[in-house]
Amino acid sequence: MSTWERYINHFVSFLKIEKGLSENSVLAYERDVVKLKEYALPELEHPKDVTREELKSFINALVEVGLSARSQARIISGIKQFYNFLILEDEVKDDPSELIEMPKIGRKLPEVLSIEEIDNLIAAIDLSKKEGLRNRAILETLYSCGLRVSELINLKFSDLFLDEGFIRVTGKGNKQRLVPASPSVKNEIFTYKHEIRDFQDIKSGNEPYVFLNRRGAKLTRIMIFTIIRELSNKINLSKTISPHTFRHSFATHLLEGGANLRAIQEMLGHESITTTEIYTHLDQRFLREAILSYHPRNKK
Repeated sequence: MSTWERYINHFVSFLKIEKGLSENSVLAYERDVVKLKEYALPELEHPKDVTREELKSFINALVEVGLSARSQARIISGIKQFYNFLILEDEVKDDPSELIEMPKIGRKLPEVLSIEEIDNLIAAIDLSKKEGLRNRAILETLYSCGLRVSELINLKFSDLFLDEGFIRVTGKGNKQRLVPASPSVKNEIFTYKHEIRDFQDIKSGNEPYVFLNRRGAKLTRIMIFTIIRELSNKINLSKTISPHTFRHSFATHLLEGGANLRAIQEMLGHESITTTEIYTHLDQRFLREAILSYHPRNKK
């Protein structure tokens, strides 16, 4: 039994015996905490390892999957109850959920970065370090292709069709879509691969993945979040950002530039759109033209 499971079981007993909650209420609270556990593992092995920033990243993920403000509020409430319990039991000292606000109906969308802010973040990358070229390729790919962080870390070389101007993305439910890749993405991945990636010692089983850490293993969500947070601090960015911010900026900049909303939905890979619909509803050439015409990275 993992540390998370042990504490969740104790939490459930506390709700039943000491709080006297109904079975349905207990099950709802348990489901809420399990969602956080599944998001946090395997990087965060103990509930005390969850920071406020990582909890905000989890909440951004709830927004990304389209969860209603009411559903978000219920999950956050369950997590707050869980950490209140852990503090009561003296299992954690700091409550990461303490300053997390409950969402309101009509809550504002996540932060959007301006093109200048994105350029400043990328310019702040230290290219004298080996991971510099990798980090630059990561940020370009996140922004230019509008990927979820899970889609980025699972990107394989077999998914790259850069000469044709596309990458294949495996999204939620293993649904695949083709996303146009700008020349800047092609250039950054090419440079990273031929100057850094090709000379790495790679752990067995990690060979197919594009982005690796210094030990030759696939990157994790938390590592991507850390890269972005450090760059944000470096340029004194006032906005609170996460990997999702680049995805949201991608969609916002396309929409503001005049791109067709349906094309944006296809490229984001919303859950309501299946792999087959990519081919039956919109021609790939049309999607590519939308990226080339409206995304800032492709404008002369």
